[in-house]
Amino acid sequence: MRKLIKNVILLEPERSYPGAILLEDGKIKALEPRFESLQEQIAPEDQLDGKGLYLSPGLIDLHTHGAGGSDFMDGTEEAYETACRMHLCHGTTTIYPTTLSSSKEEMLRSIDAFNRVKDRLNRQQFVPGLHLEGPYFAMAQKGGQDPRYIRNPDPSEYQEIVSAAKGAIKRWSLAPELPGALEMGDFLKEKGILPAIGHSDATYQDCIRAVQHGYSHVTHLYSCTSTITRRGGFRILGVTESAYLLDELSVEIIADGCHLPPELIRLIVKCKDENRICLVTDSLRPAGLDVKEALIGSLEDGRLCPIEDGVAKLPDRTAFAGSIATADRLIRTLFHEAGIKLETAVKMMSLNPARVMGIDDRKGSLTPGKDADLVLFDEDIRVQAVFYGGRQVV
Repeated sequence: MRKLIKNVILLEPERSYPGAILLEDGKIKALEPRFESLQEQIAPEDQLDGKGLYLSPGLIDLHTHGAGGSDFMDGTEEAYETACRMHLCHGTTTIYPTTLSSSKEEMLRSIDAFNRVKDRLNRQQFVPGLHLEGPYFAMAQKGGQDPRYIRNPDPSEYQEIVSAAKGAIKRWSLAPELPGALEMGDFLKEKGILPAIGHSDATYQDCIRAVQHGYSHVTHLYSCTSTITRRGGFRILGVTESAYLLDELSVEIIADGCHLPPELIRLIVKCKDENRICLVTDSLRPAGLDVKEALIGSLEDGRLCPIEDGVAKLPDRTAFAGSIATADRLIRTLFHEAGIKLETAVKMMSLNPARVMGIDDRKGSLTPGKDADLVLFDEDIRVQAVFYGGRQVV
């Protein structure tokens, strides 16, 4: 089946231009600055007028805990369907549902729910697998993670989880300075799982060792990542500075304009290779909803938190409880508030995460031969239509 989307502004990683895109059998067939010749080849009913909107590749969220009133730790098929659908409506065509620090039993329940529902999810959105965030973190960098469940890596535990997951885990964030974390990095890499540095008090030397043991990505830079400290008068670099210095490390940022102000986003883009920066929502269950308060955490054990100023806050308002962003908001923040080129902002939420997860051979850019996962949006980055495998799903 062939389809022509015409009269759009095509967003490629390094440039944008008006034109059209031809889709065939769920793949991108061709991109053309002039579409008159293509228009003649396609039946009128198989043509869509983009009315001058931007057309980008489908957005890829590497790190999200929920949306639409559901959290993946609810451990139900319905929670996965609800949260994934809400993100799809905001342009996310590839998503990595994320767990958090919990008991082993809760984690396994969420993984099991994913394995039961994944085939249904993949009919309208690419859901290649899970991101496990925790529980192997530095207590001093716990952030919003529940301290009751934070612990050191236990080989018998994480090997059991990986075995039970049956290939569902694609990434695991942990603190590499913990006892046994380097050996866990080796194990994960051997199993095809990406080890990521997260919620960590690591030093520069710890990060060098981590890279040698398979760690290649930093989870939400500046959010629970150690920075410069002094020991005996000497300054010691942390994870934050190591992420800039070590080219082997890609990074992700919560670009909601709250967790990182626009000025800091500009600094990151100025100092880190823009091809190694990814945008993530790190969103919680209220993402996509217009609410004043929401349950943050699991249904059984969560806390009711206020939603103010575009972010979830702790009940005493001393700190953030988490993000309520969707992918379109991240691009809007970079483009309108941080002054980053739109092509660059889109690349950070499409091609860059595709590269990090090794799926850039079929996802992440408007390239002939790749899957026809597409988003149409306006100047304000408001999503007007979403396509998955060439089919309009929103």
